[in-house]
Amino acid sequence: MNKTQSIAIAALLAISGFNASAQTLLNASYDVAREFYKDYNAAFVANYKKTTGKDVKVDQAHGGSSAQARAVNDGLDADVVTMNTTTDIDFLASKGIVAADWTKRFPQSASPTSSTMLFLTRNGNPKNIKDWDDLIKPGIQVIVVNPKTGGNGRMAYLAAWGYVRKKGGSEADAQPSSRSSTKTCLCWPKVAAMPPPSSYNATLAMCWSLLNLK
Repeated sequence: MNKTQSIAIAALLAISGFNASAQTLLNASYDVAREFYKDYNAAFVANYKKTTGKDVKVDQAHGGSSAQARAVNDGLDADVVTMNTTTDIDFLASKGIVAADWTKRFPQSASPTSSTMLFLTRNGNPKNIKDWDDLIKPGIQVIVVNPKTGGNGRMAYLAAWGYVRKKGGSEADAQPSSRSSTKTCLCWPKVAAMPPPSSYNATLAMCWSLLNLK
């Protein structure tokens, strides 16, 4: 698996119950996208007014990607969903909330951005952490988003797995390596928008960085 992953952040999907004449939209999204949408929504509102002559307001609901998907399934009345893993949108599609062919509704399989894993270390990187092998060394503690609530945590686990495979390791080799990496975790925050490692007395935090549009 390549360390660069496609992100399922694209969205105007056919969610059941959407009223095309509504002037207020609710976007259920993952936590890291909070700052992105502050700027993007303003640009969208201005462009919508320019092209249609109508006003529209966009409200946001943020949380861990998987937790947000479950919230929508449980009744959160979202008009738009923008998740960071395809599995979360596939989950909604399996429930009939999102169109089954959602990947065909927009270019690039409805995934307009890419992201890469970042290692955030203490100032100066005192333990010289360079790659995944360093995470299982004695004395290293890591903060990773809980993979049960956030897509970032799930991708961190898969990235560790993919790193072993890319180096020539087998599936059997990758499994204990991924588990060893997660055993060094000091805590499992529910979302990726979390305090810096110093707040947890940790060595390193892992997160995803939103890169440029394709």
